[in-house]
Amino acid sequence: MATHEVTNQVPPLEDYDAAEQPVILEALRRAGATDALDDLHAVGRIAGSAEAQRLGDLAEAHPPVLRTHDRYGHRVDEVEYDPAYHRLMDQAVRFGLHGAPWADPSPHAHLVRAAKMSVWGQVDAGHGCPISMTYAVVPALRANPELAAAYEPLLAAREYDFGLRVPSAKRGLIAGMSMTEKQGGSDVRANTTAAVPSLDGSYRITGHKWFTSAPMSDFFLVLAQAPGGLSCFFVPRVLPDGTRNTFRLQRLKDKLGNHSNASAEVEYEDTVGWLVGDEGRGVPTIIDMVNLTRLDCTLGSAGGMRVGVAAAAHHAAHRRAFGAHLADQPLMRNVLADLAVEAEAATTVGLWLAELTDRAVTGDEAADRLRRIALAVSKYYVCKRGPIHAAEALECLGGNGYVEESRMPRLYREAPLLSVWEGSGNVAALDVLRAMAKQPDTLTAFFAEVEAAAGADRRLDAAVARLRGQFSDVDTIQYRARRVVGEMAQVLQGSLLVRFGHPAVADAFTVSRLGADRGDVFGTLPSGVDTAAIIERATPKLS
Repeated sequence: MATHEVTNQVPPLEDYDAAEQPVILEALRRAGATDALDDLHAVGRIAGSAEAQRLGDLAEAHPPVLRTHDRYGHRVDEVEYDPAYHRLMDQAVRFGLHGAPWADPSPHAHLVRAAKMSVWGQVDAGHGCPISMTYAVVPALRANPELAAAYEPLLAAREYDFGLRVPSAKRGLIAGMSMTEKQGGSDVRANTTAAVPSLDGSYRITGHKWFTSAPMSDFFLVLAQAPGGLSCFFVPRVLPDGTRNTFRLQRLKDKLGNHSNASAEVEYEDTVGWLVGDEGRGVPTIIDMVNLTRLDCTLGSAGGMRVGVAAAAHHAAHRRAFGAHLADQPLMRNVLADLAVEAEAATTVGLWLAELTDRAVTGDEAADRLRRIALAVSKYYVCKRGPIHAAEALECLGGNGYVEESRMPRLYREAPLLSVWEGSGNVAALDVLRAMAKQPDTLTAFFAEVEAAAGADRRLDAAVARLRGQFSDVDTIQYRARRVVGEMAQVLQGSLLVRFGHPAVADAFTVSRLGADRGDVFGTLPSGVDTAAIIERATPKLS
C-alpha cells in the first residue's frame, strides 16, 4: 500500500570498523604502541559487524536462567546462558581482554588491552563484567604466590573453557569477586561472613553474599571475617579433588540493565577457601582488584559515550527534518559536538589511566601514586556523566531512540551501573579524600600532572587555581567532596586535552567546562567552537 512506503530512514550502523576512532588511535600512536593497531582494527571490524551486534542482541534478549535443582531434587546451582553469551565470551578471551596483559611483556600491554576493551564493549556490556574481573583479579591473587603460580597462567590463557571442573585441569579460567553483604553494601568492614581455619591450612567459610556477579566463574575472591579480622580468600567452585564446593545460588537479581550477565545472591556453608594475603588484610589485598575494575568502569562509561555519540551523529547525518539533514542544523550541531567533547575527554583520561597502569605494574612508584588518586577521581566523575550523556544521545534520535530496536534504551539502562559498581558516587568521592589523607603525596602528584599544561590555556590555569582554593577549608571538605572531586576530574581532563588532544576538542572543553560560559545541559557550547572538526571525528566511517 502507498501509505506503507518507508522513506527518510537511517541505514543501520553496521559492518564498519568500530576502532576507526581518532581519540583511540591517537592515544596508541602517542604512546608508541603502533604495533598494536592491526590487532585493534581486527577487533573493531568484528565489533562493528552485523553478526556481533546480533549476538549482543540475543544475549540481552535471553537473560541467564538459574537452575537450583535437577529433576531429581539434587542441588546443582547452575546458571544457563544463551549460546550468544558464550560466543561473546569466547571472542573477548581470544582478543586477550581478560588476564592476558599480565603475561604480555609489551610495555603497552595494559593500554592496548584498554583500547580493545573500549572498542569491543559496544557489542554487549554484560559479558564485560566477568572479563573485567578476570583481568583485575591477578594482582590481588599474587598476595598468595602459590595460588598465583598455579592459576595466573590459566587466567591469561586465550581459551574460554566454560563448565564446572577442577580449575587446574581447565584450558582457561574466569574469575570473580564476592564481597558485598546485605547489611553493609559498600561498607565491607561490616561483613559478617565468617572464615574458620582448618588443620589442613584451608578455611571453612559460612555466610551470605548479596551481590556476586557472574556466579558461574571458576573461582572467586571472597571477603570474610577470620580470627585476625576481615580477610581475603580464594574460593573455587570445584575443589582440587573434583567435588563441588558449597556455593548455593539463592536467586538472580532482577536488574535495571546488564541483562546478559547474571548477578546472584550466594550462600556459603562450610565452603572451602584459601587465604590470600594476611589475616586482617582483606581490604588492602583486594584493593588492587578494585582499582582495576575502577579503570574498566571509567573505560566502560567512556565507551558508552562514544557509542551514543556515534549513533546520534550517524542518525543526524542521514535523517532529514524541516528541509535539511539534522547534521546541518546549527542547534543539532551544538548538541552533537558537545556530546562528542564529553566522550573524547572521558576516553582520553581512561586510556591515560591505562598508560599509568603499564608504568605502575613495572614498579614506577610515582605513576602508582598518581594512578591511585586519578583512578578514584575519574571513576567518580566519568561514570556520573554517563547517564545524562546517554539520555541526550538517545534524544537525538527522537522517538526512534526510545524504541528497543535502536539499542539506545539498552545504552541508557547500562549507564548507571558503572557509577554504582565498586562503590557509588559518594564512596568514590570520599575515597579520593581518603587517599589524600593517607598519602598526601598523591595530591602533590595530581597537581604536578595537571600543571604540566600551565600557560597553554588561561581558562585551565584559572580552574587549577580555583581548585587549589578548595583545599583551604578541610573542615567542610567531606560535605563538599563531590564538588571538589568533580573539579579535579575536569581540570585533569582539560590538562590532558590541552596537551594531547585535538585543538578543537581541547578549546571546546576548556571554554564550556572550565570557563565562565558554562551551560546546564548538553548543546550549550558558545559561539566560535569548531563544531565541524569535532563532529567529523565522532561520526562513524562506513565503507
